Amino acid sequence: MLLFILGLIIFFGAHFFTAFARVARADVITRLGPMRYRGLFSLVAFIGLALIIVGWPDADKTVLYVTPPALRHVTYGLVLIAFILLAAAYLPAGKIAAAAKHPMLASVKIWAFAHLLVNGDVRSLLLFGSFLGFSVIDRIVLKRRGAPTPTAGPIKNDLIAVAVGVIAYGAVAFYLHQYIAGVALF
Repeated sequence: MLLFILGLIIFFGAHFFTAFARVARADVITRLGPMRYRGLFSLVAFIGLALIIVGWPDADKTVLYVTPPALRHVTYGLVLIAFILLAAAYLPAGKIAAAAKHPMLASVKIWAFAHLLVNGDVRSLLLFGSFLGFSVIDRIVLKRRGAPTPTAGPIKNDLIAVAVGVIAYGAVAFYLHQYIAGVALF
């Protein structure tokens, strides 16, 4: 459990630093340069993620709640939407990205919430609750800061985002999820 918690602290600590410590972040970027800063941030986030993954099997599996099996289908639908939003975040902007304002954060919020619907064990609550909480807080920070949002592009960009999202969702749901999370979905 220690590695899992340490991983969460390191991963989200790095992300909270970028969200809240704007002056300190700017100082670090000035001292290191943008590329070294990105490299350091990526390294710290990767270490946190690796510790989360390594610590996951030994984390507390105590079940706190059990949801009806039918919610599994709701989760599948929400995660599909999350994959489409994730694709929209990294592809040229269309109307989906503009409507979501911050499609990456919207994707993470939906993904985390969907997983909380069907995973009531302590480690899942810590993992998905952390992602959901951070995404909500970061969205509020971005809104207060007046961060720019994507301008709506052509509908073809949305079609590409939907296609990429559906393909990625299919790959994860039907094949990769069992290796990523240790649970086969189908």
